[in-house]
Amino acid sequence: MAPTTKTARHAKIRELITRSQVRSQAELAERLADAGVTVTQGTLSRDLVEIGAARVRGAQGALIYAVPSDGHDRELQADQTDATTTARLIALCKDLLVSAEPSANLVLLRTPPGAAQFLASAVDHAGISEVLGCIAGDDTIMVVTTAPDGGAAVAQRFTDFAEGRG
Repeated sequence: MAPTTKTARHAKIRELITRSQVRSQAELAERLADAGVTVTQGTLSRDLVEIGAARVRGAQGALIYAVPSDGHDRELQADQTDATTTARLIALCKDLLVSAEPSANLVLLRTPPGAAQFLASAVDHAGISEVLGCIAGDDTIMVVTTAPDGGAAVAQRFTDFAEGRG
C-alpha cells in the first residue's frame, strides 16, 4: 500500500502520465481516484506545475500531458508503452550492466561507478512484474524480486538484456 504523501502522489501522477495518454486534469483526477488517491482540482493543478508537467501534442494529434524524463536530458515524455520503457532498459543494460548475480529473491547488478542510480531508475520505470523494487548505490543495485526464489530468473533476464536478447 502506498502512502498518501505529496511525494507518493507526485510519483503516481508521473506514472499515470508516462504510461497512458492523459488529456485533462479531470481525467487525471479520475485515474488517481481509481488508484486510491483523492485530490482536489487545485492541488492537482499545483502538483502538475511542481513536477514540470506540460501539455504536448500526442501521436494522434490530441493534447496530452507529458512530464520531464529522468536523467540529464529532461526531455518531456508522455504515453510511454511497456515496449518503449523495456527498449530503454535493454539499451541501458547493454551500456551499463557489468554483472547480474542472484541470491534467493535478490539480484545484485553491478555498473560502472556512478551509473547505478540511473540504471535503477530505468528498472523501476520499466514496470517488470517480477521486480518489487530496487535500491541503488554508486555502482551496485540490489533488485528485490516478487517471488521468494525469483533471483536467478531475474538475473538471467538482465543478462539477456545486456547481451541484446530482450
